[in-house]
Parts: sequence; C-alpha cells; structure tokens
Amino acid sequence: QVQLVESGGGSVQAGGSLRLSCAASGYTASNYCMGWFRQAPGKEREGVAVIYTGSSWTAYADSVKGRFTISQDNAKNTLYLQMNSLKPEDTAMYYCAARIGGICYVRPPRDFGYWGQGTQVTVSS
Repeated sequence: QVQLVESGGGSVQAGGSLRLSCAASGYTASNYCMGWFRQAPGKEREGVAVIYTGSSWTAYADSVKGRFTISQDNAKNTLYLQMNSLKPEDTAMYYCAARIGGICYVRPPRDFGYWGQGTQVTVSS
C-alpha cells in the first residue's frame, strides 16, 4: 500500500516561494506517475504538475508553468514542488498523488489511486 505524506505548506506573501515535500513509502511497482494537485475552497481539485518516476519526465498545468517545478529524490523516495512567484490565486490545499501505469500527464484526480492528506498553502496580497 503506497503511503504519501505531504509537508512544507505555510503562509507567504505574493511573490514569495515555498517548497512542498511528499514522502512516499510502500511502493509496489517500479515506476509511478506522481502528481501534485490543489483544491481551493468551493472549487474542484485540479492537477498542478506530474513527474514520471522512471524518467523524470514532467508536465505542468498552464497556470503554473514557469513558476512551479516538480522534482524527485529517488534515494529519499521524496517528491517536491518548488513554487516561486506565488500569487493569491495559488492559495489552496495541496495534495500529493500517485498512479501506477498509463500515460503520465496532468490527468484528472480520479485517475490517481493514492493520495496524501494535504498541506495548506496560503498566499496573501
């Protein structure tokens, strides 16, 4: 059973930076599509970025391209999301998720079977 634990959320002013971490354990497959998602109050959960663990291939939602970077440390089984130039509209609960198999892209949340508990990011203007 894959377990995911996020950390690193917090409150920052617009233009600031945060780095989220997702510690993974219980891997049962060789490679995964790992992703970061976010959900703001009253809105649907949306994909932010994904990375394929086998090749480090990445993809991003248009809203975060050029500002966010997804990466992984295989030795530590940890996924990261570096968020720069943060905007108030980036305020949300951020979730780490994993999927086994299939093409790795910013897929709908329903396509991911493993989820962390989330970490809150608040950006003030």
